[in-house]
Amino acid sequence: AFHICCNIGRISGLSGRRIPRFHLQRAFFQAWLNEKFAPELLESKPEIIECVVEQLDHMEANLKRAKRGDLKVSIHRMEIERIRYVLSSYLRCRLVKIEKFFPHVLEKEKSRAEGEPSILSPEEFAFAKEYMANTEIYLKNVALKHMPPNLQKVSLLKSVPRPNLDSFVFLRVLERQENILVEPETDEQREYTIDLEEGSQHLIRYKTVAPLVASGAVQLI
Repeated sequence: AFHICCNIGRISGLSGRRIPRFHLQRAFFQAWLNEKFAPELLESKPEIIECVVEQLDHMEANLKRAKRGDLKVSIHRMEIERIRYVLSSYLRCRLVKIEKFFPHVLEKEKSRAEGEPSILSPEEFAFAKEYMANTEIYLKNVALKHMPPNLQKVSLLKSVPRPNLDSFVFLRVLERQENILVEPETDEQREYTIDLEEGSQHLIRYKTVAPLVASGAVQLI
């Protein structure tokens, strides 16, 4: 009664197929961990989020129909709370990054090529634009208007720090990868390549594996 499925067509483009709750949650938890540990804002996952919200609605509806005193009710209520916590954490983490890097996030979205996945959901895009507008108004009213005319303009792209893509991250390899180019740590070293074996764990510079995080070949931990 509590096994929920979600239409996978919105996620993979394969219409008519159904994705079991276990696989949906695995994709959702992977997106959460990647977002939590990546130094930059990752691609938006609106289809997965929509499916998770639908799943929660179905589970709560099933709980209302369940018999009182049934042990399954307590177990599934705990499961609902767990999913809600992860969902809130995921969305909150993305909002923190948007607030921290908003001019760079909007610039990246603006320069996105046609057909390239968006890093912002429509709601996040509206939030980022409003946040930037409010920041500009605040700076103007509090500081800039009191300065000489030649200092009354400020470039937020230059003033706000960029995400540190050179930071190191822990990862677990989900799909074997060959000939990954690793940049040298010192001037005396040279570039070299490594193979990432499935199931292995590594500490590595984020920008080296950023494409693998995006493709789902590795999982940040």
